[in-house]
Amino acid sequence: MSIVINTPNSNIGRPLVEQLLKAGKQVTVISRTPEKVADLVKLGAKGVQGSIDEQATLDAALAGAEALFWLSPPAIRPDFHDWSKANGQRAAERVKAHGVKRVVMLSSVGAQSGAGTGPVSAMKTIEEAFQAAAPHVVSLRAGFFMENLLRDVQGLAKAGALFSANPETKAFPMVATADIAAKAAEVLLDPSWTGHRYVGVHGPQDLTYPEVASILTQVLGQPVKYVRVGLEDLRKGMAGAGMPAFAVDTFVEMYGAILDGRMDPAEPRSKETTTPTTLAEFASTVLKPAVEQARAS
Repeated sequence: MSIVINTPNSNIGRPLVEQLLKAGKQVTVISRTPEKVADLVKLGAKGVQGSIDEQATLDAALAGAEALFWLSPPAIRPDFHDWSKANGQRAAERVKAHGVKRVVMLSSVGAQSGAGTGPVSAMKTIEEAFQAAAPHVVSLRAGFFMENLLRDVQGLAKAGALFSANPETKAFPMVATADIAAKAAEVLLDPSWTGHRYVGVHGPQDLTYPEVASILTQVLGQPVKYVRVGLEDLRKGMAGAGMPAFAVDTFVEMYGAILDGRMDPAEPRSKETTTPTTLAEFASTVLKPAVEQARAS
């Protein structure tokens, strides 16, 4: 019996597949482009070619499976919320049809709030769909991805500034995607848990944006200041950078939810939710090379 992964070439899915294979598990990966996962197949994964939009693809992957790891793929499309919900609900229906007992899905802080949280809005519906379909479900409610700071490379390189709408005093959990993959592997390899659970994935500590700027100042070797901007200025900045209007609306909605507390974690920080990679470690290995390259260009 295999563990099915629907995003094997993502920053989370790929290391998860590698860790599960290393642990001796049978792994099935779904991919529209087999060449992108050919190396994983060589390592022992079974590849199923197709799209998660297609029931036949899900049926081919889930037949005889013991577990599914589900990550709703990020997509820049006007119907993202409906598309994401439909894919999750379709996957849940096929999980139930094939008698798959265990599901681990990537969710997010703020998922408990449902609609009105921007790109997170679909998560509650998807969580509930899997809970209705399988007896054992873990929703990994992850914090702010450290990798999202890569969107700030130009501002860091050219202006030494970090821009956001977050209040200066509001701390939030930041986590590296490698740690999310490790947590997913930990849960999938543990046969002892039962029922429906929400598990926070919060990184090593909550940070305010001024604290983030201070850490980046040390790691990047240049002064970094935090500049708070209003939602309308944020909207203008994203639109000016070429982001489609529907995507701008989605992210502005998310920042509005942050401001009113609807994106706060429902799960308190604990030993279980705390993961090891620090922002300084991430910035040193991932962010700093990108900033240095941007400076040189």
